[in-house]
Amino acid sequence: MSRPVRVGERFRRFLLRRTGGGAAVAGGVDAGAAGRGGPAPVGGPGRDPRAAGGRGRRGGRRGGGERLAVPPAEFTSYYGRPILKAPVWRWDIAAYLFTGGLAAGSSLLAAGGQLTGRPVLRRAGRVTALAAVGASTFFLVHDLGRPARFHHMLRVAKLTSPMSVGTWILTVFGPAAGVAAVAEAGPWLPERGVLGVGRRLLAPAGSAAGLVAAATAPALATYTGVLLADTAVPAWHEAYPDLPVLFAGSALASGAGVGLLAAPPAQSGPARRMAVAGAALELYGAHRVETRLGLLSEPYRTGTAGRLLRVGRALTVAGVAGVVLGGRHRVVAGLSGAALLAASLATRFGVFHGGVASARDPKYTVLPQRERLARRAAGAD
Repeated sequence: MSRPVRVGERFRRFLLRRTGGGAAVAGGVDAGAAGRGGPAPVGGPGRDPRAAGGRGRRGGRRGGGERLAVPPAEFTSYYGRPILKAPVWRWDIAAYLFTGGLAAGSSLLAAGGQLTGRPVLRRAGRVTALAAVGASTFFLVHDLGRPARFHHMLRVAKLTSPMSVGTWILTVFGPAAGVAAVAEAGPWLPERGVLGVGRRLLAPAGSAAGLVAAATAPALATYTGVLLADTAVPAWHEAYPDLPVLFAGSALASGAGVGLLAAPPAQSGPARRMAVAGAALELYGAHRVETRLGLLSEPYRTGTAGRLLRVGRALTVAGVAGVVLGGRHRVVAGLSGAALLAASLATRFGVFHGGVASARDPKYTVLPQRERLARRAAGAD
């Protein structure tokens, strides 16, 4: 094994003598030969590895004279391609996150109005839940590209797939919310004849369907957080304990906003209690994703995501302050409800943009992986 090393060393000295001892040799080729019609250096015409500030093959030394073989890593791409492919989801998925939470919160509001004898609150919650779940279905089908894809997902039920579970949740929640909302039209039907029979049946059917929708609502409110955390997007995946909590609070706050806007203060008691509980969960979840994740909290604090989450936090605080201090005043209650709805919208879009930003920057993939490997190595020692 020693003879090839000596031959290579003699060949290198021979080349250095041919170029006067001062010309650079790149890849074993005489760099000065280019001016005499010989082959150009491997690095390209006129490129001296030493001119790159020690970043070429022969540039720079480490420790006691060992030459660096490669330049320091820069987290930009992998052979010209991103390390992770950013989500192809567009604004319609962010809107789907909001409308799904709004549908869940509104159905819980309607159930509260039903069980406590507040018809205005019940009606507002049922109608909003149907409109919101209809919008959610539209946004989801629009993102899938073809309505048949949603239908095909119903061929199987896979508990380990958040998308499959979410499809079935929508399938159960949607018809229940629809029956509950249609039952609100019962008093407009005539009391006699076939329509009279329908009028008498709609009330109990609507009550049962409203409770079914409310029972499904917690799963509808939180499964989207599980869905995001189940992806490889760093800021979403690492926030898996916090996104369902954040989305649950956002859903409750948005449902409470509907009640505060629609119902008079005499009937808005359940909405005010929902607003306080939802705002507390939403603020807690947002604080967790912005502070607990180390480097991966950065996408939630900067750029578009940071601005949206700050706006959402300010609107949530303003909304719950209005509920606590002046919730029995009709105008203040309406303004508080609008603030809570806008806060939920800003929060959902902020979480969406934070995840997309973390997938586009390779450092959010590489550095946390290195930290995990270092912790494992330290634990093994």
